[in-house]
Amino acid sequence: MEFKAQAYYRQQHADEPAVICSPEDVDTLIDSLAFGAEFESMAVLQSLQRETLPSGFPDHEFLVGVNRERQAGVVSFVDDKNYVSISPSVARSGEVVYHIAGNPTEFPAAAEIPLPLVREAVKEFLLSGGQRPTCVEWQEDSEI
Repeated sequence: MEFKAQAYYRQQHADEPAVICSPEDVDTLIDSLAFGAEFESMAVLQSLQRETLPSGFPDHEFLVGVNRERQAGVVSFVDDKNYVSISPSVARSGEVVYHIAGNPTEFPAAAEIPLPLVREAVKEFLLSGGQRPTCVEWQEDSEI
């Protein structure tokens, strides 16, 4: 089975999203978020293996944000509920901000997880056909 996901993280992706097909593509995406423009630190991924809603829109979104300085990031999965990663070892208060094509998105600071775990979660999302990764601890978030 071939796995594919569309990724939106730059303004030009509104018309032509990046296509992610392999673990190597995931690494390229994460590196692009880490070393790219400050206001392009988060991507929205949608698996092409999942069904769409009757409206034609995807039934889910998977968000991945990367912060190079902290060597950390966040992941969020939205379907019928909103989930955000939670660090099992770091209890931080406050908010962190990531940007999708210049648009800010806030998350609880405790949602940041180590960058290697972010990579693992995105690869699992891709290779599972768009399921919520099990390698990450999740909390429900009604604010997303």
